[in-house]
Amino acid sequence: MASTFAKYILRGALASNSRRTFSSSSPCLISSSSNTPTSAYNFLPSNFLPAKPRGHGLTEIRGPYYYPVTQTYLDELLSDWGEFVDGVKFAGGAFSLMPEERLRGLIETAHKHNVYVSTGGYIEKVLSSSNGNRAVIQKYLETCKNMGFDVLEISSGFLSIPTDDWADLVEMTAKAGLKPKPEVGIQWGAGGDASVAELESAGTRDPKWLIDRAKTFLEAGAYMIMIESEGITENVRSWRTDVISAVTSALPKEKIMRAFPNFLFVHLAELSVDRFEAADPEVFAYHIQNQGATANLFVDHSQIVQLACLRKGIWGTGSTFGKIVTIGEGESGGSNRIPSA
Repeated sequence: MASTFAKYILRGALASNSRRTFSSSSPCLISSSSNTPTSAYNFLPSNFLPAKPRGHGLTEIRGPYYYPVTQTYLDELLSDWGEFVDGVKFAGGAFSLMPEERLRGLIETAHKHNVYVSTGGYIEKVLSSSNGNRAVIQKYLETCKNMGFDVLEISSGFLSIPTDDWADLVEMTAKAGLKPKPEVGIQWGAGGDASVAELESAGTRDPKWLIDRAKTFLEAGAYMIMIESEGITENVRSWRTDVISAVTSALPKEKIMRAFPNFLFVHLAELSVDRFEAADPEVFAYHIQNQGATANLFVDHSQIVQLACLRKGIWGTGSTFGKIVTIGEGESGGSNRIPSA
C-alpha cells in the first residue's frame, strides 16, 4: 500500500511539473480575503470555521520525511486543499539535506498559500551533537530564520533537558524571530515511532510533569505547545484518555496542538493493539467530539481531506455523522460556505 501511494505522488508531481512554473519571489503570507476560491456547492450548509490566518482550528501537516513532498506536489496539494491547511512541518531534520534553493522554493510555495512552515523537532539533534553549545544553537536559529521558517519546534523526546534550560531555549527562539513551539509528552523516548514494547519498557511521566512544563514554556513566550501522541494515543495498548482530559482541562485550547500517528507505518506485528490508522478516524473523532471542530491537530498530509470533512460536519462515521456542529456568524447563525483562505 505504501509503495503504491508513493508512486502515485511521484507520478502526480512529474506530470504537474511539465505544466507549471513557480515564482521565486520572497515568501509572504497573503491576506485571507485576497485568494478565496469558490465552490459550486456553496448552497449546501456546512459548519462555520475560522478564516485563515486562524488562531484556533489549526491543521498542521507533515511535509517531507516518509515521502518526498516536492515543491510541485505541495503547490498542487495546497491549490486544492489550502483552505484547510495552516502549517507544514518537516520531520527528522529532512530540510537539512535539501539544496538551499529547493528548500527556499518549498517554503515560498507554502507561504504563497498562506501556510506557515515549521522545522519540526530537529533541535534535538543540534543540542545532542553540540553538547548544548550556545553559539551553535544560535547559528541554527539564525539559519532557520534566514531560510524563511516561521515556527521552530522544541522537542526533547530523546533528551533530558533541565526545565530552565528548555525555557531559555524558548526565549532564544523568540528573540531570533521564530515562533517557539515546545513539544511535551508523557513518554520517554518518544519521536522515533518505537514499538509498544519499547515504549512500555522506557516508562512514562506523570501528566502533571507535562502540564507544569507546558505552563512554564507558555510563560517564557511559547506561541503553542505540541502534545506528543506516543504514549497517549499512539503505540499504546489502550488510549490514555485520562492524560488528554488532564491536559485539555489545564491548558488553553488555542495553545495546544495534538499529534497523530502516520497510518502507513503501523507496526504489522502490533495491529491487534495499535489500530489508529487514518482510514479509521477514531483518533480524530475523539478529539473533535471532546474539544469541538476547531481543535488544533497535526496530521500527515495524506489525511487532510478526511479531517476537513469531519471539521466541516459533512461526513463521518456512525458516531460523528451529523453530530459535529459549530455556531456561525451573523443573523443566519450558520454558514453555507467554506472558510475564506
